[in-house]
Amino acid sequence: MGRIVRAISKDASVVCSAIDGKDIVEEIERVHKSSAVVTAALGRLSMGTSLLGFGMKGEDDKITVKIEGGGPAGQLIAVADSYGNVKADVMQPVVELPPNAIGKLDVAGAVGTDGAITVIKDLGLKEPYVGQVPLVSGEIAEDITAYLAQSEQVPSVCALGVLVNSDLTVKNAGGFLIQVLPFASDEVITQIEKNIQAMQSVTALMENGRTTDEIALMALDGLEPNVLDDFKVDYRCDCSRERTERVLISLGSKELNDIIDDGKDIDIKCHFCGKHYSFTPDEVRSLISESKE
Repeated sequence: MGRIVRAISKDASVVCSAIDGKDIVEEIERVHKSSAVVTAALGRLSMGTSLLGFGMKGEDDKITVKIEGGGPAGQLIAVADSYGNVKADVMQPVVELPPNAIGKLDVAGAVGTDGAITVIKDLGLKEPYVGQVPLVSGEIAEDITAYLAQSEQVPSVCALGVLVNSDLTVKNAGGFLIQVLPFASDEVITQIEKNIQAMQSVTALMENGRTTDEIALMALDGLEPNVLDDFKVDYRCDCSRERTERVLISLGSKELNDIIDDGKDIDIKCHFCGKHYSFTPDEVRSLISESKE
């Protein structure tokens, strides 16, 4: 199970949330049987989405982040709740690319850079909030930072990292999100910039034994920070047979009758967790009857 720690500066003008997402990314690799570079890309997106979702006010609030960059991995999507639990999917889970110019997994090459990041917030209102900005790098963290600055006017710093072993197991995975509130002073912003420049990458920090608490406090060094709260987060799919029935009903009577006439069971697989839901023609017929009541 993953963990999110949130720290706040003494003057409450800056908040940093840090995540240990190793277990989450391991589950991504298990469910999607992804190649190393896709595990890294989808892992980064999932942790970033978890950090964005964590702390949303409504218990049933959800946030969806989609990235379509034109790369060979195709569309990546992650959905998180207000507790930071997250699920994810990718169009092409297996992509093989040579290392990038600095010898790392070429996440930008897999994701692509010609496209957009879209954020959908379902806050229980009539219509969800939708924001979209062009991708700036395809490296995920920089794109989340750009989205927050351009679409929500929130100065932020996002850092995400996934280290994959040669046997495709996940060595470590984590990240942090710093959000600066409007009343933050220039001195506070300057201190944050200094801290970021002095910090190693997230994966390097975790390799050196740094905990989420330490990473969050390092990011706010010099601002007399304190840990605000600490939560467990998980890769969690909320699919169910009832939800799948609603999806079937939404297809409409004509398509459902075609399924019945075919005379075969229909099998529906959840893209987020791989679970299968099977329906017989008689069960589909019952769904049509129920939908008319």
